[in-house]
Amino acid sequence: MLVGVILAALLQGPAAAQTILPDAAQGEATMGTQAGLDAWVQDFRTRALAAGMPAATFDAALRGVEFNPKVVERDRNQNEFTKTIWDYLDTAVSEDRVALGLKALAQHRDLLDRIAAEYGVEAEILAAVWGLESAYGTYRGDLPVLGSLATLAYDGRRGAFFEAELIAALKIVDGGHVDTFTGSWAGASGHTQFMPSSWERFAVDFDGDGKRNLWGDDPGDALASTANYLRHWGWTTGQPWGLEVTLPEGFDYDQTTERVVKPVPDWQAMGIRTASGGDLPDHGPGSILLPGGHRGAAFLIFPNFQVIEKYNTADAYIIGIGHLADRLKGGPPIAATWPRDLRALTLDERRELQDRLGQAGFDPGGVDGRMGPKTIAAVKAFQKARGMVPDGYPSLEILTLLR
Repeated sequence: MLVGVILAALLQGPAAAQTILPDAAQGEATMGTQAGLDAWVQDFRTRALAAGMPAATFDAALRGVEFNPKVVERDRNQNEFTKTIWDYLDTAVSEDRVALGLKALAQHRDLLDRIAAEYGVEAEILAAVWGLESAYGTYRGDLPVLGSLATLAYDGRRGAFFEAELIAALKIVDGGHVDTFTGSWAGASGHTQFMPSSWERFAVDFDGDGKRNLWGDDPGDALASTANYLRHWGWTTGQPWGLEVTLPEGFDYDQTTERVVKPVPDWQAMGIRTASGGDLPDHGPGSILLPGGHRGAAFLIFPNFQVIEKYNTADAYIIGIGHLADRLKGGPPIAATWPRDLRALTLDERRELQDRLGQAGFDPGGVDGRMGPKTIAAVKAFQKARGMVPDGYPSLEILTLLR
């Protein structure tokens, strides 16, 4: 239990499930107050009742709700928590987490196999989500969900979004689905950290007790709900999320992006092989991804990669889920080394990188600190212009050259 709690605590940061990234807009932001939240709750009451929330439920659930400034700080500064993918994976797929996952699989094998049979999502993938989100149920979050959501809705940066989540959370309370409603700072909760709107759309009553309970000690409803979520977004049974590959000498690094999709035989013809040197298994069209640049591991990813992306958009998270699932199936660690001499750019540095790319004539698609496809393409174009390997990795070296 203690090891699980420590693992989960270490994971809080770069990629918690269904967490909403903060707005890119900058400027002075004032901190709210308890009196301000109290007034907001009274104003919100009219809207909640108009949305069908019973007055008795609303009044009982939000009576005495507390403003939490730490929740606001986490929301405003979330993007500033930065890890390299190798640092992230060191924790996400540590030997301790793998060992705990094997124990969880053994303990819940019948349950996971029944869920897999009904929803077509492999037991190891479900266990991996469970492992990253709550250390297999040992750390499900300790903040009052209603308080976190009310605080964030009142803060106003994403008022409409968090109001909708708060109403969904109140429906959970009104239906008697939860006894102790605690979770993460952003309102995600339960064994697999669903946002309330995800509960509303995808939660299932797998044990047939009349409740869609994602929060109790029994993980059945939560794991089945996660399977239902992934199935809804197009999970293909038997298709891997991806696999580690090696690239041949002289490989065209312009091909390394999710935007370039080719049949496996085409990648094979270009000289790409599995990490062990074998032929590529054909699971349909895929893309080559270099999350740590050309000096790190390369992956051939398939459409199930994009399905996990619906849970969380961070590549590190997706690879963490997929690789943990592979390890739980008995697969090996990642074979390639990582460029551990590099560090991740800070949020300010990422913004500066985008700004300087634009000034140099390489359009990054905006200055928001997010290294999306347009920014990666701009980095690649800059690297090509300088005669560098165009892997698109936003390193400190690139920023230094732009200065």
